[in-house]
Amino acid sequence: MAINVAEITSVLKQEIAGFEQQLQVSAVGTVIEVGDGIARIYGLSSAMAGELLEFENGIIGQVFNLEEDSIGAVIFGEYLHIQEGQQVKCTGRLLEVPVGDAVMGRVVNPLGQPLDGGPAVQSSETRKLDIVAPGIAARQPVNEPLQTGIKAIDSMIPIGRGQRELIIGDRKTGKTAIAVDTIINQKGKGVKCFYVAIGQKESTTAGIVEVLKSHGAMDYTTVVLAGAADPAPLQYIAPYAGCAMAEYFMWKGEATLVVYDDLSKQAASYRQLSLLLRRPPGREAYPGDVFYLHSRLLERAVKLSKDNGGGSLTALPIIETQEGEVSAYIPTNVISITDGQIYLEPDLFFAGVRPAVNVGISVSRVGGNAQTKAMKKIAGSLKLDLASFRELEAFAQLGTELDKATQKQLDRGARLVELLKQPQYRPMPVEQEVMVVYAGTKGYLDDVPLHRVQEFQDQFLTYVDAKAGGLRSALAEKKELTEDIENQLKKALEDFKKSMWKK
Repeated sequence: MAINVAEITSVLKQEIAGFEQQLQVSAVGTVIEVGDGIARIYGLSSAMAGELLEFENGIIGQVFNLEEDSIGAVIFGEYLHIQEGQQVKCTGRLLEVPVGDAVMGRVVNPLGQPLDGGPAVQSSETRKLDIVAPGIAARQPVNEPLQTGIKAIDSMIPIGRGQRELIIGDRKTGKTAIAVDTIINQKGKGVKCFYVAIGQKESTTAGIVEVLKSHGAMDYTTVVLAGAADPAPLQYIAPYAGCAMAEYFMWKGEATLVVYDDLSKQAASYRQLSLLLRRPPGREAYPGDVFYLHSRLLERAVKLSKDNGGGSLTALPIIETQEGEVSAYIPTNVISITDGQIYLEPDLFFAGVRPAVNVGISVSRVGGNAQTKAMKKIAGSLKLDLASFRELEAFAQLGTELDKATQKQLDRGARLVELLKQPQYRPMPVEQEVMVVYAGTKGYLDDVPLHRVQEFQDQFLTYVDAKAGGLRSALAEKKELTEDIENQLKKALEDFKKSMWKK
C-alpha cells in the first residue's frame, strides 16, 4: 500500500490549523482586594493602561493604575458580586459602547444597557469611549447657528454648531432648564441630541424624559444616565459614552448636540476613584490630571471640515458652583476649556428674571459668527443697553434726581429685561425672536406699561401670524433684515399699536 505524502501533509495542516483556533492564550490574574467600585489585581503583568478586563461573573472593568506588583482597576457594574481570589482576564480591547439608530429615543446606562424597560440595544456597530479629538486640519470655523429658542441667549450669547458653551451657576438656578429647552428647540432641525445625566437623582431624570416625550423630543434624543445611586466608575465614563454615541452621527455628516449634566459630579467621582487608588491628591483633593479629564472630553466638540462630511458636535457642559464661586478649581478649569459661558445668577432668578442670565459675566467667544444676519443686526445694541441699564439702576437706587435722557434709558432697560423673560419649555423660533427684540431695541415698547410687556409680545406675534404672515415666512427664509423686510416689520408694529393694542 503506497503512502500518499501530499495527502498526509494536507491532513496534518488542517489539524494544526484547527488546534490553533482552539488554543486561546489569555493573561489571567487574581483579585487581591475589592471595594467601592475598584479592585486590585495580581498577575496581569501584560495589562495595558485603559484595557478592558473581564471578571469571572461577566462583569467588566478597566485598567486604571499600573503598579510594580499589581494593577488597580475600576469596575463597571455591581462590584459587590466580585470577591477576593476570583480570576480576571485581559481582553486586549478598549472600552466601547453601542452606537447608531438603535440608541436613539432610548434611556441607557454608560455601557449602552437599557434603563427604560425596553429591549436590549441591538446595534452592529460600536465606538471607542476615549479617542483623540480631531486635529485642526480636520475642522472648520464655527459659523452655523445652533438656536436655543431662548431670546436672551440667541441674541446676546449665541451658540454655534461645533461650539463648547458652558452653563454655570448655583444649584436650582435653571441650568438644566436651558439645556432641555435647547433640546426641545431642535425639533425638525435635523440635530441628534444626547442628554448625559451624571450623578442626578433618577426621579429628576425621569421627569426630564417625560418632558422630552411630551414635546416630541425623545424621537431624536438619547438619555445616558449614571444616577446618584450608581457606582463612581459609571459616573466617570458617562460623558465619554454620550460623546461616542454622538460622534457616530457627526462622522456621518449630521449635526449633534450633547449636554453633560453636570461635569462637577463627574470630577467628584473621578476624585473618589483616584483617592481610593492612592493617586496623590492636589488642589481641593482632586488629582493633578482632572483638567485632562475634561479637556479631552470637550476637545471632541467640533465642526468638521467639508472634506470630512461637515458634521458637528456641539457640547453644553454644565457646572454647579457653590455660593457663586466661579473661581473654584473645577469651574475655572472648564471655563478655560470652553468657548464661553452662560452664567446664571441666583439673585436674578429669585427676582423673577428667568432665564436668570447675567449678561455682564456671560460671553460667547464665537459671537456674531453664530448668528443669522438679521439677529446680528438688531442684537448689537441689546447687550450694551442692558449693561448700561444695570449700571444706571445701581446709581438710581441712591435716590438722586435723574434727567430725562437717563430716565428714558432706565425705562428702556427695564422693558428689555421684561422682554427677555421666557417661560420654561417654550422655545421661540428665531424669526419671532428677531421681531420682538427689534420692537424692544427700536423703542416700540417704551410707552407699554412694564407689567404688560409679555402681553404685548404675545399679542403682536399672534397679529403677525394672522395679518402679516408673509413677513414671518420672509424673515425665516432669508434670515436677513433687508430694507424691504424691515419696512414690513415697522409697518406691522405701527399697525398693531394703532388697531389692536389697547393701552
